[in-house]
Amino acid sequence: MRVILFDIDTLRANHMGCYGYGRNTTPVMDEIAREGVRFDDYYCPNAPCLPSRASMISGLYGIHNGVVGHGGTAADMRLQGRTRSFTDEISENGLFMQFRRAGMHTVSFSTFAERHSAWWFNAGFNECINVGRRGGEPAGMVTPRVLEWLEKNGKEDNWMMHVHYWDPHTPYRTPAGYDCGFSPEDMPDDWITEEIFAEHLLHIGPHGANEINMWNDDTNAQWPKHPGSLKTLDEAKRFLNSYDEGVRYTDDNIGQIIGWLKENGLYDDDLAIIITADHGEDLGEFGVYAEHGMADDPVCRIPLIIRWPGMQKGAVVKGFYDNTDLAPTVQELLGTSLVTWDDFHYDGISFAKALKDGTDCSKPCAVLTQCAHVCQRSVRFDDYIYIRTIHGGYHLLPKEMLFHVKEDPHELHDLAKERPDLCARGAKLLLDWTEDMMKSSRSDVDPMWTVMREGGPEHCRGALAGYMERIAGTPRAYGIPLLQEQYKGFD
Repeated sequence: MRVILFDIDTLRANHMGCYGYGRNTTPVMDEIAREGVRFDDYYCPNAPCLPSRASMISGLYGIHNGVVGHGGTAADMRLQGRTRSFTDEISENGLFMQFRRAGMHTVSFSTFAERHSAWWFNAGFNECINVGRRGGEPAGMVTPRVLEWLEKNGKEDNWMMHVHYWDPHTPYRTPAGYDCGFSPEDMPDDWITEEIFAEHLLHIGPHGANEINMWNDDTNAQWPKHPGSLKTLDEAKRFLNSYDEGVRYTDDNIGQIIGWLKENGLYDDDLAIIITADHGEDLGEFGVYAEHGMADDPVCRIPLIIRWPGMQKGAVVKGFYDNTDLAPTVQELLGTSLVTWDDFHYDGISFAKALKDGTDCSKPCAVLTQCAHVCQRSVRFDDYIYIRTIHGGYHLLPKEMLFHVKEDPHELHDLAKERPDLCARGAKLLLDWTEDMMKSSRSDVDPMWTVMREGGPEHCRGALAGYMERIAGTPRAYGIPLLQEQYKGFD
């Protein structure tokens, strides 16, 4: 058996053709979806990059593994403590270790572990090929190394390959001469009007139209397609168009690998392919451009496509699933066993039966946490998302928000005041989930509150004073007293 896992950074599910996008961004991945199973409502329960991959690898929510942020204590896996043996349970039971334990030679093409000092990510790999740049590398640096490895080893049996592409992630980075034929004038989801963009120009908070570079409008000559600010709606459309170009460029590179496999007779029924992402992207939602800093639907809904020997073909799985479910699913599919000295178990639930025959393995809701840019905990239930904000990352966000994600996918109409009944239901779902998680935790601390006690989200620390100075004397000066009131005691 041969397995390839395509791990695509910042791939927003609804910008893929197989998820209904009206632009040909993902023809190669769409073909794989037609040959396998696509999950319709699959989520990263801990966003963004580091917390998401921590939950995917460990099969544990951040409230249990401890990783919910990008800095401070909550950016490291919790120590197992006195029950740790020669190795620890998370490393022994991680996603990639399952393939290794099943007798496969495992290889990863990724710079992720170095970017975040997340060396636990490499547990289970025989080979880790790091092309450099810590996430700044384009797919054009990665794919040749993958093809080189395949030329040497691809015709052997029993290998698992992890291929990590960063190209949809900021800064948007397709090569200078790359042209996939997309135009800002033909964007299929043209929802940002002149009126909405005018509101975005007055937005308070990082990664708005005036400060694409988080807190300022600096640019970098290395990334000519990534502007420092957006002054007109036309500029905004061109910028958002470049996101789709990054998705298509990634798909093109996946196509090179799939093409090699087909040319060499290896694209057969014994080949398994998994396609997923760490998180999506806000592309104007909440006035935020090109960032994955909320626990909202555009950031936390991610693709999952699985083409696995003996499983369904051309199927769509409905219901709520999240990336803690992937490790136990792979464990069941491979027939490996858990290694434990202290009753280790995954938070996730195997969906192997959903792959095999469509059995409903879904959860009643999906709980989402973001503590790198904001401190939020949200819950997706029915057609709604309820978002509860503890620290808004210097955006002027209310304590609670409610959106109908099917009718309002860009989260323009906050229903919190209109539907207190649904807010109460969302709040209870969060409370019940948090209590259940803490009852089964080895720690008496919710790591979200660790982030708060250490000064708030990593990407906000020390930024408030400079940001208020930046907006003083501008039309956004109205936000200074509001920031001072809402974020008293933070900087």
